[in-house]
Amino acid sequence: MKATQKGRGAAGNPDNRYARWQREEADDGWWAETEEFEFAPYLTTELIVDTAKSVISYNHSPDIPFDRSINPYRGCEHGCSYCFARPSHAYLGLSPGLDFETKLAYKPDAVEVLRRELAHPGYVCKPLALGINTDGWQPVERRLRLTRGILETLAACRHPVSIVTKSALILRDLDILAEMAKQHLVRVAVSITTLNTDLARRMEPRAASSQRRLSVLEALSAAGIPTAVLVAPVIPALTDHELEDILQAAADAGARTAGYVLLRLPHEVKPLFRDWLEREEPGRAEHVFSLLRQMHGGKEYDSRFGHRHRGDGPLADIIQQRFKIACRRLRLDQHLPALDSTLFQPPDMDIRQAKSTPTGLVQQSLF
Repeated sequence: MKATQKGRGAAGNPDNRYARWQREEADDGWWAETEEFEFAPYLTTELIVDTAKSVISYNHSPDIPFDRSINPYRGCEHGCSYCFARPSHAYLGLSPGLDFETKLAYKPDAVEVLRRELAHPGYVCKPLALGINTDGWQPVERRLRLTRGILETLAACRHPVSIVTKSALILRDLDILAEMAKQHLVRVAVSITTLNTDLARRMEPRAASSQRRLSVLEALSAAGIPTAVLVAPVIPALTDHELEDILQAAADAGARTAGYVLLRLPHEVKPLFRDWLEREEPGRAEHVFSLLRQMHGGKEYDSRFGHRHRGDGPLADIIQQRFKIACRRLRLDQHLPALDSTLFQPPDMDIRQAKSTPTGLVQQSLF
């Protein structure tokens, strides 16, 4: 079994589902079990320039509350072992394993492209979701500042935005967020999976600690920004027993509402997470997957709209009832102020002269 590299969630790079061939590891006894093969080589983060004609992605999913989103980055340094976005790296021809954590695609012209899209005569303003697939405030943002540039553009245009993050770096942009909140243009959900420091360190190796995320909730709330806690993912037999404790801590920190998402294991995430369980929580993997099968009609994941986030059956109903009861008790069942789309002002630019760029990955750099 491969060893986990410090600061990384995956232990290897399995082939993505679009590869022309699939490789499987096999021990033929050729290499002896020696200490030098017990540890994986250290991997640095690699940046890939991603030029795109658009930064706004549209969806028609009936079980999510927005129809458009922006993700400044593809891939995420946080390295969360359970991340449902890992399979999206297959679209780049990369692995959902370590590649997802170490080969990050970013859009250096994201702000320019966004301004062009917002200035289009046919654009109709509706709330954008920021950081849904991968975190907009992951560590690399400290240097690239793409997410801040996007926020500045949205604020200047008075465009509403909803945010999900697990990063304390969002507090860097408190000045923008506080001003947007005064005009009902922003809301922020902070994702918390566990309050167990040791488990979080192994499961979400480069994300902010749970206590730090609670302090983020507190700071955002104190600044007048509508906040929510997202208990995600709820992992049966691993973190589900913490549901009420997380909600209590978030309520104490100033969260006004809450949500939760059951562990999702689409495509390559399922074997990657099972591998993580077998390495980090020996003996627990089969229990976790057994409970998942009970909540997905015998399958370990159900991708149907309306079912993928919550599951079905008695165990899923128990989690849902526990969540509702705790939210009522803690007054986390409040409605956040509606985001205002009526204030939108398109950027002042001549879109006929805006230059478009081809889509693709065109350059790599190491740091």
